[in-house]
Amino acid sequence: MGWTDERVELLKKLWMEGLSASQIAAELGDGVTRNAVIGKVHRLKLSARAKPTNTAPRARPAAARPSAPRRVASASSSVSQMSAKPRISMSRPQVMGATALAVTPEMDAQLYVAPAAAELFIPEDKRLNLLQLNEHTCKWPIGDPLSKDFYFCGQHSLETGPYCDFHSRRAYHQMDRKRR
Repeated sequence: MGWTDERVELLKKLWMEGLSASQIAAELGDGVTRNAVIGKVHRLKLSARAKPTNTAPRARPAAARPSAPRRVASASSSVSQMSAKPRISMSRPQVMGATALAVTPEMDAQLYVAPAAAELFIPEDKRLNLLQLNEHTCKWPIGDPLSKDFYFCGQHSLETGPYCDFHSRRAYHQMDRKRR
């Protein structure tokens, strides 16, 4: 299919009348696709166009309100009683942005929090700051890093990792314990 001068003029005319790309493609026929029309419109830089003629302004739906109970014509009274119950409509809060990982208050109440294990007591003279750590000391942080009471465990670390035996058990869970 080639774009002849007549076809281009017809495209411009239909585009300015407000027809959609699909409608123009159907009007041109001969294997012209919607995407071909859109591509030609962009190459011709046809941006200004009339409002579409076939679309009426859409009315916005009214605010959610409880609907009247439905009545079902039936001989059985139990069916009509079941249908007479009013519907409960739940409104969702409007949310903007990515919410895939957002935690709602309902979800927060359902999250499982492991009970805190008793912390190992470290005497004040054995507590280390960041500059005192080496490859043989436990690097488990204790406290709030922004407070002056923050320190590291400082016990002798295992050869297999950065923590002492107590903190290694807290840091590395076995698979069977995780599944509970």
